[in-house]
Amino acid sequence: MNRPIRIALTKGRLEKDTVALFEKIGFDCTAVREKGRKLILPIADANLEVVLAKANDVITYVEHGVCDMGVVGKDTIMEMQGKCFELLDLGFGRCKFALATKKGSPFYGGFKVKTVATKYPNITRSWFEGKGMDVDIVKIEGSVELAPLLELADGIVDIVETGTTLKENGLEVIEDVCPVSARMIVNPVSMKLRQAEIEKLVSLIEKTL
Repeated sequence: MNRPIRIALTKGRLEKDTVALFEKIGFDCTAVREKGRKLILPIADANLEVVLAKANDVITYVEHGVCDMGVVGKDTIMEMQGKCFELLDLGFGRCKFALATKKGSPFYGGFKVKTVATKYPNITRSWFEGKGMDVDIVKIEGSVELAPLLELADGIVDIVETGTTLKENGLEVIEDVCPVSARMIVNPVSMKLRQAEIEKLVSLIEKTL
């Protein structure tokens, strides 16, 4: 295969952190730094081609093999339940999933089936099933904190970094669900066809981390 290894990066903070990691390795990321509106960019000295995409699309591109590798949050991997190999925990983009309620509102106990609002129905359903609990899940696209305030839900499952937004809206974390960080994923076919190149890049990343 003649083309460079193609790696999809999640736009925004994970993109910036990955580029900083590549520069630490010694790659020339000038084209990515000065990207303008371009979405496919070369890192010529590393034989890499960077594709900038939204988190969900990173998984789609890697799953379908149009990108060999990707950098995406563990939250997206868990929610989309994709068929990619997860190679590395890159250690940045750290946060957690947590269950939160209105301050002082009991969540556990009683006979009523609880309603939980979330942007991540698969993760939420799986976690509550693991606890042997049946819950009604409402999918929210925007500010999930509104759901308990408007009494649409008894609680929310969402990503929490500092907890400031929760506090400012009168909510509190009552239980952690799982930790989240940026992961490197790879297409299974690319892993077979381009194993030496991919392993070389992974080895450089591991040494730098």
